[in-house]
Amino acid sequence: MLPYGDAAFLVELPDLAAVIAYYRGILGPGASGSPQPFPAGIVDVVPAARTVLVTFEPEVMPPSDVLAWLSAVTPDASPATSGCEVEIDVAYGGADLAATARLLGISEADVVRCHSGSRWTAAFAGFAPGFVYLATDHDRLHVPRRATPRTAVPAGSVGLAGEFSGIYPRSSPGGWQLIGTTAAVLWDSARPEPALIRPGDTVRFREA
Repeated sequence: MLPYGDAAFLVELPDLAAVIAYYRGILGPGASGSPQPFPAGIVDVVPAARTVLVTFEPEVMPPSDVLAWLSAVTPDASPATSGCEVEIDVAYGGADLAATARLLGISEADVVRCHSGSRWTAAFAGFAPGFVYLATDHDRLHVPRRATPRTAVPAGSVGLAGEFSGIYPRSSPGGWQLIGTTAAVLWDSARPEPALIRPGDTVRFREA
C-alpha cells in the first residue's frame, strides 16, 4: 500500500485475479445484496490491471484510518457476490472472427460458443467512458491484438485482446480482434448511472 499524493493510496497486487478478489472484498455484499457503502471519507475506489486506487478526504478520514480499513479487507475470490449481472446480445460474425478462430486453432462456431458460454467479470474501466475490461476464468480465448490497429472501430463492436473481452462504446481507433457487434448502449450520460457495465459486475453474452 503506497501513498499516492496526500489524499490517496495505491494498493499493489500480484495479478488481475488478486485485484478482482480485493475489489470484491472492498465492495462486500450489502444487506440487500448490493455493494455496501464506503466509510465516510472514502471518495472512490478504482481497480486496474494490477492495482486498486483509493482516494479519500483526509479531513474526514485520516490516512492512518484509511490504511487500517484497507488492511482489514478480506479478499473475495468466490464467484461474483457483488455487482449486477448484465446480459448483452451479440450478433457474432465480426471482421476478425475467422482470424481469431485460426489463431486459436478452433472453428468460428467454437469461438462463439466459448465467448457466449463464459461468465465474464468486469475487472476495471478505462480507454473511453463505458469501456470495461472483461475477464473470465479460463484462457481459451487469449489472442494477441491486431498487428495493425484500425483507425476507426464502430460503436458496439465486441472484441478480444490478450486475456480480455470488451465492447467499444463509441467509434474510436482500436486494435482488438472484432468478433461481433451489439446494439447495447454502454454509456449514456442521461441515465442515472451512465455506465451499463461497472467494475464488479458479471456479464453474460447471448448470441442474437
